[in-house]
Amino acid sequence: MRMRKKQWAQPELNDCPFFCKDAAAHQGDWRKEFCRPEAPLCLELGCGKGGFLSQMGLAHPEQNFIGIDLISNMLGVARRRIVADYEAAGREVENLLIFSWDISRIKEIFPGEKNISAIYINFCNPWPKAGHHKRRLTHPRQLEQYKALLSPDGKIIFKTDDSPLFEASVEYFREAGFRIEYLTRNLGESDFPDSPATEHQLMFEAEGIPTKLLVARPE
Repeated sequence: MRMRKKQWAQPELNDCPFFCKDAAAHQGDWRKEFCRPEAPLCLELGCGKGGFLSQMGLAHPEQNFIGIDLISNMLGVARRRIVADYEAAGREVENLLIFSWDISRIKEIFPGEKNISAIYINFCNPWPKAGHHKRRLTHPRQLEQYKALLSPDGKIIFKTDDSPLFEASVEYFREAGFRIEYLTRNLGESDFPDSPATEHQLMFEAEGIPTKLLVARPE
């Protein structure tokens, strides 16, 4: 379902200190945008309404996070969620940035970085039709882009409710030269320690659909 246009979203984003208005202008220089540029840098691809990103930012003040989504309306909602969560915690938003970008062109704004500690992909569009599989955020051609961004010990953490997408993605990661170091088809019954629930995760698990998760690193 498409999100209705929110007239307030773009004006609020334009006034937001942790929203990057011109992502292309920061190519190769993202660390300088944070108060602690030496901190590990993590990305969430398709950050949606910002719940996961906000929880991770608060739980890990020793890390910097960037949330990317194509839809400004969604980022407007994320901005409000992040502000509310950080205010409730009595914290300034100092370790988090958000911006709009087409993730299929991710290397254009992180050229030659090789310093991303973690990439999070949560409940992305499964693109179920065979002709659309190349649009998946876990498709091998996308994974090759992410591999070029990761630090030597970097990782990708992928979560979904969609079983066909998950099983296909297991093969995608292997095809793209990743080693799967952790895998569960029921996150709720696993021992995985650090993955805040997203809005989609809570919704699907309430319907009895378990969350699948894997952690992969480049070989």
